[in-house]
Amino acid sequence: MKTLKTRLKSRIEPCYLVSGDDYYLFDKALSMITKAMDLQLEDFNKSVFDDDNFAMQTVLNACEILPMGSNKRLVIVKNITKINENDKNLLENYLKNPCKSTVLLILDFNNKFASIQKLCEFVDAKRMDKSIARSIVVNDLAKRGKQISAEAVEVLLDYCNGYLTNVMNEIDKLVFYDMHESLVTKKTVETVVNKNVEFAVFELTEALGKRNLDKALNLLSQMEKDPSTLGLITNHFRRLFFIAISADMSNGELASLLGVKEYAILKQREQVGNFSKMQLKKIYSLLEEVDYKIKSGQMLSLTALYYLVFSIAYI
Repeated sequence: MKTLKTRLKSRIEPCYLVSGDDYYLFDKALSMITKAMDLQLEDFNKSVFDDDNFAMQTVLNACEILPMGSNKRLVIVKNITKINENDKNLLENYLKNPCKSTVLLILDFNNKFASIQKLCEFVDAKRMDKSIARSIVVNDLAKRGKQISAEAVEVLLDYCNGYLTNVMNEIDKLVFYDMHESLVTKKTVETVVNKNVEFAVFELTEALGKRNLDKALNLLSQMEKDPSTLGLITNHFRRLFFIAISADMSNGELASLLGVKEYAILKQREQVGNFSKMQLKKIYSLLEEVDYKIKSGQMLSLTALYYLVFSIAYI
């Protein structure tokens, strides 16, 4: 993603595959590619396919249509959840000799098109490093006549779990929160910005690891109404256990094994040191026990949440 602008200046490729976990970067890539193409008469020269109208042969037929009143035609395939082997074969054959007047842009949030990565121009849309994300936040606010303190940037990125998609939505709120104040402070962020539930689970785990039960219970009281909380806590501690017993595996290998993004593994490695392997093994057994009690009707989900937190705090 960082080099896409430079690459577009020298050459427009017949196919781009954008894959990652941050929708903001998908939109950014689409905007940059459309601008570089100098796309004209979009009603005639742009076709969009998603799960509602996707069929690979129809997509490829659209790629073969010549542009009208424009140098290039744009075909967008986005958010596809199912693709079969025949679809992959058809696409791979097309990419061996693609139509030069068409740009095929695949926005692959669900990672269904990984097999064609070497046959096209790959754009990585995973969550950016904090240093780059900080710059984007500072620059965006500056364009709106605002500054932000270093502490506030860190809290904003943490609350949004590193997703620029969420960050940009929250920036809109921060800009209009106090029109007479040019500086966005840490206190303003804490007042205005909604915590991403994944970050809240991370924060809860951190509190439990440091035996700060008061903070853990305060966090849990804010999260208990979200139906995804129990599942997120369960999955979080299961991953911590697997990370702890797989120290020789890389973040990428663990991410692939556990079916999560590499960023999640990176963040959780920071927490593994708060628990011993024996503690994590006991917590893992506790999760199995709670899961059984919920499924057998012996325990309600809300009761399970508090039972888990109190039990983990004293393991």
